[in-house]
Amino acid sequence: MDPEMDKTAARGQAGEWRRWLPLLVLAAAIAAFFALGLGRYLTWDAFREHRQWLLDAIANAGALAPLGFILVYTAVAALSVPGGALLTLASGFLFGTWMGGLYSLIGATIGGSLVFLIARTSVGGLLRERAGPALRGLEAGFKEDGASYLLFLRLVPLFPFWLVNLVPAFFGISLRTFVLCSFFGMAPGTFVYSSVGSGAGALIEAGQTPDLHIIFQPRVLLPLVALSVLALVPVVYKKLRRERAP
Repeated sequence: MDPEMDKTAARGQAGEWRRWLPLLVLAAAIAAFFALGLGRYLTWDAFREHRQWLLDAIANAGALAPLGFILVYTAVAALSVPGGALLTLASGFLFGTWMGGLYSLIGATIGGSLVFLIARTSVGGLLRERAGPALRGLEAGFKEDGASYLLFLRLVPLFPFWLVNLVPAFFGISLRTFVLCSFFGMAPGTFVYSSVGSGAGALIEAGQTPDLHIIFQPRVLLPLVALSVLALVPVVYKKLRRERAP
């Protein structure tokens, strides 16, 4: 066999391994999270029990506290494990509504972007290579109006966080579009939770539990749905314009 062909085949196999390695690492990290029972630290009871320790840790960390919180949030978001809502609530308690919400947004955006990049490199690339005409049509639509679709998915709190990280990766959305739409699309809901968290101390003193389903209350959900509909206006406009074109 030609040595050059052997080298080419070896490089191809190495490329395939590198493409799947980030996904395997992520899967192993998720498995370790559940195997070690780390989810017990992302509950209201754990937060209530350790709230003073958290406040002391934030005070001792000084300027590094926001960075530490963002790194923790990034890890939780990248692993796509339950706990994002509680962390956002904790951010309001620890840093205040606006700064806490901002730190949560940064962590969620970075974590989601990591999942997006891993999916685009591994599963997304493979899917596009084997895509049929229907999938290619969807990909063309996402590329043309990707920002509108992604904003819609981020604004409506009915779509799971992990799913919205994966879908754009399958349809060729750029990283820049993903980051910007994720950040601004998640902002309204994030600040709702951080504002609830800013009053968590009073809730704890009263022996109450915060309503983590506040996002689904009509006074919160309806404005979010209205914003999501506005995000699709450019898509509808383009379709109407094409239909009216001679």
